[in-house]
Amino acid sequence: MTIGKLKIDGFLTGMVIAILLAALFPGPGAQGGWLHPELLTKLGIALIFFLNGAMLSFKALKDGVMRWRLHLIIQGATFVLFPVIGLVFLALAGHWISPDLQLGFFYLCALPSTVSSSVAMTSAARGNVPVAVFNATISSLIGIVVTPLWMSLLLKTSGHHLDVTGVFIDLFKWMVLPMIIGQLLRRWIGDWLHRHKKLAQMADRGTILLLVYTSFCDSFALNIWGTTRPLIMLMVIAATLILFFGVLLLLWKLCDRGGIAPTFRSAVVFCGTKKSLATGVPMASLIFVGHASGLGLILLPIMIYHPLQLLICTPLASRWAKEQQETAITG
Repeated sequence: MTIGKLKIDGFLTGMVIAILLAALFPGPGAQGGWLHPELLTKLGIALIFFLNGAMLSFKALKDGVMRWRLHLIIQGATFVLFPVIGLVFLALAGHWISPDLQLGFFYLCALPSTVSSSVAMTSAARGNVPVAVFNATISSLIGIVVTPLWMSLLLKTSGHHLDVTGVFIDLFKWMVLPMIIGQLLRRWIGDWLHRHKKLAQMADRGTILLLVYTSFCDSFALNIWGTTRPLIMLMVIAATLILFFGVLLLLWKLCDRGGIAPTFRSAVVFCGTKKSLATGVPMASLIFVGHASGLGLILLPIMIYHPLQLLICTPLASRWAKEQQETAITG
């Protein structure tokens, strides 16, 4: 998520409830349903990015902007290393999984990093928060351009076509423009939103959960999940775990060999390994607008990766915080 403090259990519970509601009552959120998901989705996306813009402070970003070597490592991992690993995985195992899951796994690899959880984990590990804030925020902005380009490349090589121009126009209308409007209105509403963070957080997370619900409705209405074997689910879980730990170990070794201090190491690892569900769900609704029936399967890898990254990084942040404390005492 992008607003407020990290509360893992509540959001994960809400995500499960949203999927269960989609399974039990898919009609309202499916194409042609009375919730009008084709419009509701876009309005929800606009609300999320409007709130992001209204609460975005550039002061913290300036504090971390000069650490260019760290920025290159983090953004390189997010938008180059991950997608390359995704392409290798599809080359090795692509014929074992459905085309929708192939899209979903590579979509996970092409997504930007998270904002609040990367910052929260870095802070919990007593790492350099300004570097985390800068990279997490810049990652979201870069992802609006780079993620569709990566998906266009994959679809083109598989014989499909993605209207990149149309996607960029939609992304600008429903993501960039609301963020700009929020930033312009920040001087009037920013303080109020910061005083009412819980309200803003409820609006942000509630909208994401609504998008999760509508994203899965078409899949359940067309019984896509009825044809998905448990073995496929286990394979997706195993693949996401291998992906996460592979990138984490690579970044860890790179930090050690590059002599990067522990305070910066946590920012590199947490920003470089995370993938954003908050950006992934709304962006998928725009990129795969003509592929509603397969959207549930496309989102499956990021839905699995999201809780796993939080569950793994939480104890890691605690461990690094203890190491920092012990170093401060003995130093």
